[in-house]
Amino acid sequence: MKRLLILALLSGAFSGTQAQQTQKPPLHGKNWMAVTGKPLAATAGAMTFQKGGNAVDAACAMLAATCTMWDVLSWGGETQALIYNPKNGKVIAINALGVAPTGATPAFYKGKGYDFPPEYGPLAAVTPGTAGGLCYMLAAYGTLSLKEVLAPAMEMAAGYPIEAQTANSIERGKKYIKEWPYSKAVFLTHPGQKREAPEAGEIFVQKDLLATLTKMVEAEQDALRKHKSRKEAIMAAYDRFYKGDIAREFVRGCQEQGGLITLEDLARWKPVEEEPLHINYKGIEVYKLQEWTQGPMLLQSLNILENFDLKAMGYNSTEYIHTLYQTMNLTFADRDFYYGDPAFNTNPAIKGLLNKDYAKARAQQINTAQNDAGAGPGDPYPYIGKTNPYLHLLKERGLLTDTTSGRKPGGFVPKHDATTFREHAAEQTHLASLQTAPDPDHIYASNTTDSAYMDRLWRGTTSVEAADKEGWVVSITPSGGWLPACIAGKTGVGMSQRAQSFVLDSALCPFNVIAPGKRPRVTLTPSLALKEGKPFLCFGVQGGDTQDQNLLQFFLDVVEFGMTVQQATEAANINTNQLWLSLGGTTIKDREPRPGSILLNNNTSEKTRKALEQMGYHLSFGDRTSGPVNAIFIDRAHGSLWGGSSNHGEDYGIGW
Repeated sequence: MKRLLILALLSGAFSGTQAQQTQKPPLHGKNWMAVTGKPLAATAGAMTFQKGGNAVDAACAMLAATCTMWDVLSWGGETQALIYNPKNGKVIAINALGVAPTGATPAFYKGKGYDFPPEYGPLAAVTPGTAGGLCYMLAAYGTLSLKEVLAPAMEMAAGYPIEAQTANSIERGKKYIKEWPYSKAVFLTHPGQKREAPEAGEIFVQKDLLATLTKMVEAEQDALRKHKSRKEAIMAAYDRFYKGDIAREFVRGCQEQGGLITLEDLARWKPVEEEPLHINYKGIEVYKLQEWTQGPMLLQSLNILENFDLKAMGYNSTEYIHTLYQTMNLTFADRDFYYGDPAFNTNPAIKGLLNKDYAKARAQQINTAQNDAGAGPGDPYPYIGKTNPYLHLLKERGLLTDTTSGRKPGGFVPKHDATTFREHAAEQTHLASLQTAPDPDHIYASNTTDSAYMDRLWRGTTSVEAADKEGWVVSITPSGGWLPACIAGKTGVGMSQRAQSFVLDSALCPFNVIAPGKRPRVTLTPSLALKEGKPFLCFGVQGGDTQDQNLLQFFLDVVEFGMTVQQATEAANINTNQLWLSLGGTTIKDREPRPGSILLNNNTSEKTRKALEQMGYHLSFGDRTSGPVNAIFIDRAHGSLWGGSSNHGEDYGIGW
């Protein structure tokens, strides 16, 4: 009864009323706001603000703390960021994603029997990016020293009370952990006992990681004693990680366990500051990273949805849900074929994909009565005056969606897999007809969706959001090196698993085929929005391929339906499974789209359920379907900051 009351309260949230009740209180601050995926990490951000740091300093401190807490990321992973600089009024994009190492070719992985690079272990690793990204952001846009910013993380590495979520993840993944000697020594604190992982609340000590962070700080402090500038001193720490003794031990430990990363790979890699992509949605400028992330999918979706009166449809009405689902299927189809590292492509499609006329053509292809199980990629090249160089690949996959003649979309599956694709769709239709009522006590209750698939779809990360009264605003979505993590030697640094997001066959995506020095196309996707040229929202979420699905709906909840950021982080969302998974599994079948498969909130009305089933959807249900999203709203009318953090998971914020 209590939950039904809360859901009833939430169902009224779209009325625009600021007083609508939420499960968690909204956060308010005048001076600063820090929101992230772990309570201790949010505290690290608050401590850094109290030292006099700006939002970049605080974001870096939160990043360092979350990396030290494992579970969804670690120090060997990757960092993606958007930063609003109030000094020049520009949004800055930070690309600190690692690259495929020497020897990482399609032939290498196919020779080992893979359809995709593996999920776990040394062969899943790209070069570490988080340490370099943190140093770069701090040096260029922060105000404090590396020593000050890393202080909370170093104290945690010396020993912190581990939370149940991480401790239980270690226990669940110990089969893998035991294969890697350096991981086993760190994580399995009770070897030989029934429970070998730490217990919740146990003081978890990481001596090797502390030594690595100490070496970085020593490099900085030594440079300062030699009268180097603050920026030069921080980059001396960077050099020690990527070119010095830390790098040598990392490579030794990686290669000892069968990995490919070389000293040259680390020395050549560097974070990149680049221009973000953006579109205007009803007067709001929305910013995302370039197409080496899935972020432009949200921008494409907004361009398409601009052609519909969403407010008139009503929040989570049948028509609204259907329009969202069809829009996301079209933009995911484009993502799955056209996105990849732009540094390796001389003929990018992204300008065409973000063209407003292209979006209008895509909107006109939406069937308002039925789910289109064969929604495929469009042809954006005519919208930038070019000929599509990949038409032959699209023809091999089935029928290209024609965005110039209005022809009905065709299939989007490799021809060699078309039979199994059709069989799977038929199987889903049959299972949906047998489906029983959802179990309200399960986060995801479904007869049509298996737990391994959902783990791959939702695979977590975290988000870091920070803002201050001076106008600095930061959104970061870091990840990689999650549990079960393979630690590289005596560094205490877990290796990234991001190579699994590459493909090995150009027929799947010609832009994202693995190659040494190339960045994989990732799901990680920080977000910033400006209104009248000033910061309006920063927002991020964890959850693999669901990230931009949830962020899209969060944004629309605020902009179209008048919700506060806290209401929007808790509001019921939908998810589509009609996409190619970016993570997990080693076969085509593990990752193929599931046409019509949709996640709905348990509070969805019976009328809407029946209507969606008649439109060709296969329904699954969740108790909480909002993310979890973290966000900050910059309230210019009152000169204050609003923080929002979803009502599930461990996400947490502090404001002042």
